[in-house]
Amino acid sequence: MTSISPELQAAIDTVRADVAALHHELVRYGLVVWTGGNVSGRVPGADLFVIKPSGVSYDDLAADNMILCDLDGTVIAGTPGSDRSPSSDTAAHAYVYRNMPDVGGVVHTHSTYAVAWAARGEEIPCVITGMADEFGGPIPIGPFAIIGDDSIGRGIVETLRGHRSRAVLMQNHGPFTIGVSAKDAVKAAVMCEDAARTVHIAREAGPLIPIPQDRIDALYNRYQNVYGQSSDARREEQS
Repeated sequence: MTSISPELQAAIDTVRADVAALHHELVRYGLVVWTGGNVSGRVPGADLFVIKPSGVSYDDLAADNMILCDLDGTVIAGTPGSDRSPSSDTAAHAYVYRNMPDVGGVVHTHSTYAVAWAARGEEIPCVITGMADEFGGPIPIGPFAIIGDDSIGRGIVETLRGHRSRAVLMQNHGPFTIGVSAKDAVKAAVMCEDAARTVHIAREAGPLIPIPQDRIDALYNRYQNVYGQSSDARREEQS
């Protein structure tokens, strides 16, 4: 990539600002500790995405130190932040973007209750209406995978491709979420942890009551297609 048009630069700058701000939402909702976790966002109209630098305090994250990468996970030289190492999950995010073209954002957290389900290698059953609304069924478990290459990305794609859930619990690791935008993926991460916590507490108190599949389907359809403002407004809100 030798040159960036003014239009593309404007799109990159917007994603940089959005991704930097969204990292602070992870802190706000208690989904991360220390420097763990990451948000990335695809640059519209280009084979590029923006992700946080590795090992940098959340207090120090800003638009100008977000890192621009191509869809192979290679840092774009000469751009702001390119002198830093990108997140250790960059290869996983890149694999998702290459193989799921409708995904515009990817999030990874170490949120406590979701990680606890992942440590047991157990999916979160769909026993509350909020899960049916948001995920259309259980939150599945993905395979154990080592950090550093695209193994995690392969596990995410293999698990979520064709699945209504926008969250996957990678075994012994934690949740990854996807969305039509980075903001949408952050919302999925927040809702994933909320479901993980609520269902854990419910199971500790007694047997869970399953929701019939036809009711899950109806709840999911209502929430995704009817709830809130018009579909155009919802898409605009997520963009």
